[in-house]
Amino acid sequence: MQEEFQLGVLGSSKKQSFFTDRLFQLFDSNKDGVIEFGEFIRGLSVFHPSAPQAQKADFAFRLYDICQRGFMERDEVREMVLALLNESDLVLSHDIIEVVIDKTFEEADSKGDGRIDPEEWQDFVGRKPILLRNMNIPYLKDLNRQFPCFKQTSGIEDYTSSSSPEKDNSSSLEGQSQQCQHQYYANKRDNL
Repeated sequence: MQEEFQLGVLGSSKKQSFFTDRLFQLFDSNKDGVIEFGEFIRGLSVFHPSAPQAQKADFAFRLYDICQRGFMERDEVREMVLALLNESDLVLSHDIIEVVIDKTFEEADSKGDGRIDPEEWQDFVGRKPILLRNMNIPYLKDLNRQFPCFKQTSGIEDYTSSSSPEKDNSSSLEGQSQQCQHQYYANKRDNL
C-alpha cells in the first residue's frame, strides 16, 4: 500500500511527498496499488551504483513526466521545482524559479518545441550527469557481496552487465484519464 511505502521512505505515512507518490506509481508497474517484491526489486535496481546512466535517466524522465505523455512541458518542470523546494524547505522567489525553468528549457529543449522528450532528456543528463546524483544508493552494491544469491534472483545482473532490462512502456496510470493530473500535487502541497 502507498501509506506503507511512504512510511518506509519518509518515516511517516502521514507526510505527503510529491516524489514518494511518483516513486510509488513507477514501482507499482502492474498498477494494482501494491508494490510486490519483484516490482520493488526491479524499481530499486535502477538506483544500483552500477546501473547504466541511460537506465537512470530513463527512470528519472518517467518520474518527472508528471502527465505521462512522453514529454515534459514547462508546467511539469515548474511543478517539480516547486515540489523539490517544498520538500527541501527551501524558498525561492517566483522570478528565480522562472529563470531556472527558462535555463532548463534553453539547455534541454534542443528541438525548440517547448517540450523535453526522452531523447532530449538523455542528451541533457549526458551533458549534466549531476542531475542524476540522487539516482544512486551505494548500499545496494553491498547487497551483491553480502548476499550472492541476490544477484542471481533479483535481476540486478541485468543492470550491471551489458544487457538491459525490459522497459515498461505503459504511459498512463490505470483509473486516471490521459489528461495531466499534476495540479493534484500542487493542491496537495497547498493544503498542507
